[in-house]
Amino acid sequence: MTDAGRKRPSTIHEVARLAGVSHTTVSRYLQDKDNLKPKTRLKVEYAVKALDYRPNLVARSMRTRRTNRLAIVLATGPHFPGRQLAAASEVAHQAGYQVEVVSVEGGPRARAARIDELARSGQVDGILAMSSIDLKVTKSLGVPLVRSESHDEKLRVLGDLAGAAEVREIVEHLSSLGHRTFLHVAGDQEYASARNRKSVYLETIERLGLHSFGVIDGDWSGQSGYDAIAALPAGCGVTAVVAANDVVAMGVIRGARDRGWEVPRDLSVFGWDDEDMGRFATPALSTVAVDREAQGRNAIARLLAEIRGEPAPEPSVHTVNRVIHRESTAPPPQADGRSEAQ
Repeated sequence: MTDAGRKRPSTIHEVARLAGVSHTTVSRYLQDKDNLKPKTRLKVEYAVKALDYRPNLVARSMRTRRTNRLAIVLATGPHFPGRQLAAASEVAHQAGYQVEVVSVEGGPRARAARIDELARSGQVDGILAMSSIDLKVTKSLGVPLVRSESHDEKLRVLGDLAGAAEVREIVEHLSSLGHRTFLHVAGDQEYASARNRKSVYLETIERLGLHSFGVIDGDWSGQSGYDAIAALPAGCGVTAVVAANDVVAMGVIRGARDRGWEVPRDLSVFGWDDEDMGRFATPALSTVAVDREAQGRNAIARLLAEIRGEPAPEPSVHTVNRVIHRESTAPPPQADGRSEAQ
């Protein structure tokens, strides 16, 4: 295509005219759209998409002496936090920033040294640390640094993402349905999330005066769930299983079926993570949805506020985890005249 035939990029003023707002309002939308009224935000969002408007980051950086680039630094590990990073990047892009994800081998000191290098390079306007860092190395960076530290040295979740309060709600709900004998197939106990869920499970069982047939320390695999059910003795009385995650729960369900037990007729099963496979399984799996995206959005919002010299945004009031009741849970067999699982 010749230069004459090439479509000219839309301008911020054209977006403003189509949306019926001022160009400063469009600029505010690009920096932080959540600060606009919902009606105004929708009008600007429509105009941006209709005109395929893209901010001129080069021109902006020349005016503001900013690079319009952010860095997210984290440890290396087998559990890449893709959903959090995608959400964080989306917020950054909407504010006119590009994002570089930097995975650093080594411990907190190595990550701190890499952060120091990034800050000194002048190539980023701010840095988000998602894994622990040595603060002694990052005392005077010259660019804003926000520490989320939501993951450990192997990218295993920490903090709110490792919370387990919903196990209390799960056991209380199953108890209200009439279940009295439980089994917990736990995750790998090297993970804070697995330890927390096990602890809350045991505390709730004791507080409610229920019976736990046992806790099986699994490894997050479907096989660990299958093996846990296969090993139960006949007449054990277990009618409800709290599984460490959805994969373990699916193993539990398969193990139950191979023993001739129906879910949820003979055995109620709860998972964790709200994976698609559980949502579309038969029966659909009761589980806990984890809003990993909120963690990424909140962390980047804090970093953007630091860059702009604004107060940190108020923490979100909604919880990261949400219990979802589906088809894999029901009253126990003895509650409606059926015999216990044998």
